[in-house]
Amino acid sequence: MPERDDIVVMKFGGTSVAGPAEIKRAAGRIVAAREAGARVVAVLSARGKSTDELVSYAYEISDHPDPREMDMLLSTGERISCALASMAINDMGHKAVSLTGSQAGIVTDSSHTKARIVDVRADRIKETLSQEAIVLVAGFQGVSTDSRDVTTLGRGGSDTTAVALAAALGASVCEIYTDVAGVFTADPRIVPDARKLAVVSFDEMQEMSASGAKILQLRSVEYARNHGVPIHCRSSFEDLPGTLVLPESETMERPIVTAVTHSDDESRVTVVGVRDEPGVAGRIFGALADANVNVDVIIQNEPIGEGALADLSFTVSREDLTTATGVIDGLGDISNSVRTDERIGKVSIVGAGMRSHPGVAARVFEVLGEQRINIEMISTSPIKISCVIAADQVPDAVRALHAAFELGADAVRPEDPTGEHRPTVSP
Repeated sequence: MPERDDIVVMKFGGTSVAGPAEIKRAAGRIVAAREAGARVVAVLSARGKSTDELVSYAYEISDHPDPREMDMLLSTGERISCALASMAINDMGHKAVSLTGSQAGIVTDSSHTKARIVDVRADRIKETLSQEAIVLVAGFQGVSTDSRDVTTLGRGGSDTTAVALAAALGASVCEIYTDVAGVFTADPRIVPDARKLAVVSFDEMQEMSASGAKILQLRSVEYARNHGVPIHCRSSFEDLPGTLVLPESETMERPIVTAVTHSDDESRVTVVGVRDEPGVAGRIFGALADANVNVDVIIQNEPIGEGALADLSFTVSREDLTTATGVIDGLGDISNSVRTDERIGKVSIVGAGMRSHPGVAARVFEVLGEQRINIEMISTSPIKISCVIAADQVPDAVRALHAAFELGADAVRPEDPTGEHRPTVSP
């Protein structure tokens, strides 16, 4: 628990502020932290599905909404949540002040709809805290340092807002409140016996977020790791410990495999007939980077014979597919054609212990082979193995790998009946 007078940043996701009852519950959690002696900054997301509703409003008007105006529209959802929660807190007898992202000092680059935080100028927050008030900050948004326009940070951006504020304020912890109890060994909707993890390292959480785990936005984990901000992922609806995300030196146990993650919202782009010469790949991926398209798995075949052409395949999120193909088409005669596939998914295993244990990849491939699941692309890091497979086979792959690496509740060690510590398993 935070010490008295510590600054605590509390972030509440969309389901945690979806309606009047949820907003009042979140307000009660914020007030309880204040009454316990902490100085509280709360970051709120837009209510429930309101961001999706705002997006639909935009497409009722325009087939290609202007990105700047899209940010102006989408930033309103979080402001509504903060104003309503502030009203609830004031009714509970505590002073609360709501701030927009720009008022809170969140400064970003000028990339509309996917901006990155470049600075946090938290003077106004500090001044408000010194007046014994609770500060509520609209997540997901900031102001561009160049154009002074409102910007938004992309899906899950409120997580990054919260971590960035915690770093700037020297908070003792950044608490992320969601509709789940913490970080699990797999998605409990697919694997009913998935276990909640007591502790996860920054490295593991970063790989899990990059591989499809939606409990924390990837950039928020990167920010926390770079600035040493402890994260506590916990439930908005029950007052129980969740999962701590900490430096690896503080997580003690290092199982071979910590979790199985998945993604079913990816697409594959294949650039057919790429000239086999220096600089071509640089042009392709440089142009994608300039368009703010994040590329995941990349594979290029080796042309056979002089003058032969290569095929280059990579995966992107489904929402970036149209942008990615437009970028490739805009490069002119760099290839013969572009093919796309929206029926792909990805399953990954993540674990710090994989660094020192051979044979993990072989076991993954054996398990998927036994399930008759064809692996189309493979990507690895020292603590992650990702396999691109058919989207409709993702649930079966997750369940099979979770069972094979003994990550379920039944695999908890006899001396640890609560499941709060992760077992060390063998492939």
